[in-house]
Amino acid sequence: MSIRCGNHQLVLGSPPKPPKFSPNKKSLISVHFKGGRQWDPSYISSSFSTIKPIWEHKILVRATSAASSAPLGGSDAEYSEQLLGPKLKQKARRVAGIDQEEIEDPTVLADSDSCFCEFNGVQLHHKICDAELPAPDAIKEGSTSQIQSPKKFNFPMILLHGFGASVFSWNRVMKPLAQVTGSKVLAFDRPAFGLTSRINSIKRPSSINQDSRPLNPYSMMFSVLATLYFIDFLAADKAILVGHSAGALIAVDAYFEAPERVAALILVAPAILAPLTVQNVIKENQPGTDNQIQGNSTDPNTSGNLFSRLCGILSKFTNFFADAIVHMVKGMADMINTLYKKALSAILRSAFGVMVIRMIIDRFGIQAVRTAWYDSNQVSDHVVQGYTKPLKVKGWDKALVEYTVALLTDSTSKLKPPLAKRLSEISCPVLIVTGDTDRLVPSWNSERLSRAIPGSCFELIKNCGHLPQEEKPEEFVSIVDKFLQRVFGVAEEQLLQAAT
Repeated sequence: MSIRCGNHQLVLGSPPKPPKFSPNKKSLISVHFKGGRQWDPSYISSSFSTIKPIWEHKILVRATSAASSAPLGGSDAEYSEQLLGPKLKQKARRVAGIDQEEIEDPTVLADSDSCFCEFNGVQLHHKICDAELPAPDAIKEGSTSQIQSPKKFNFPMILLHGFGASVFSWNRVMKPLAQVTGSKVLAFDRPAFGLTSRINSIKRPSSINQDSRPLNPYSMMFSVLATLYFIDFLAADKAILVGHSAGALIAVDAYFEAPERVAALILVAPAILAPLTVQNVIKENQPGTDNQIQGNSTDPNTSGNLFSRLCGILSKFTNFFADAIVHMVKGMADMINTLYKKALSAILRSAFGVMVIRMIIDRFGIQAVRTAWYDSNQVSDHVVQGYTKPLKVKGWDKALVEYTVALLTDSTSKLKPPLAKRLSEISCPVLIVTGDTDRLVPSWNSERLSRAIPGSCFELIKNCGHLPQEEKPEEFVSIVDKFLQRVFGVAEEQLLQAAT
């Protein structure tokens, strides 16, 4: 193409082609304008310029690219995946390494020796081990050679796991304990844990009374009644209750609910706050001392003193108003506490609360298991899988929310005296076992708890953390065996001696 102007003729080259993008991993795209021609004075009849500008430009553009050769384009989802990659999306689908798109029904995840039974509308997952039957994950052969033949204490044993655990935490000791007792040993998953079915929501009609409403399956009382139910399930009059961590609280509450059904209590690393027994005794004696002083003040020598009488009257009025103010403040505090718990419960039940629960389990779940052991290097993949398996159950996150809400809004505990004041009322044999390096429940708390329960025995396992039944199964079973022999073996030996 040319343009003529007088004696001058200008020859134009072909127009440049559109730029071509070439993305690469280093996020630096080179844009080349190709197809243009160089300017040359020979193209022009008359010299307009002596300069030779080049019509080929190279432009550097900064951009972000996910692939070295794949072109940018497609749908929004494809474009997002090209830019961000699939890692972020995969992480959102997993909690503590468990793919949340592979959620299953508890019966599908059950083991070959798993059993289910219905109690108040909840399918309770449990396992039963008899002295003559093998148990999964039992202690290695030869490690229990000290237990030559099953003893006969005629009491079955019920094992209660702690928070975040399940029947899995008892697998290594169920068979040996069955050999020790000579009877059945049963462990079950409390609601919100293990493979016990999750209840999505509890719909209670507002027209009925509080007493006639169904029991919250995530409450402490439900677990207590389930424990007593399994005693009947085993067709026994009494049972030995073994509670670990938070399960120890269930065992103690079950004793106070039906003391005639509990043969003995074995509390393993109990998550029960021990009372200050010495200080409590002093405080209880102080009112009596004050009453004695007030009684002595009515001595005939001082009864005629008008000034003393006026002071006594003023003191009574002052105490009356002080008590009224204290009751008013307590009432306001209770009201605020109730409103706070309701608001917190609403937040926990929201989508935000469920998300927080999932984040906590994802971030600290496996780490908590490793912290519970004395030597975290001994936590195998098998142990991690055993604790994270319940995360495959449908509704596990909402169940944990309901369990937390039940702890906040537990109304039955307000109707009973504090547990610390009732520990001295326990009359059955009690054994408390803990590790010397328990980072979750300090051993000194367990020792102080033992002093608060009359006649209880305290055993400390060295180089052991919060899970003696998993870290030191042989030593744990040996301690339980000696305790039961001391408590129930004496009467049996006397009967044998009398028979001979």
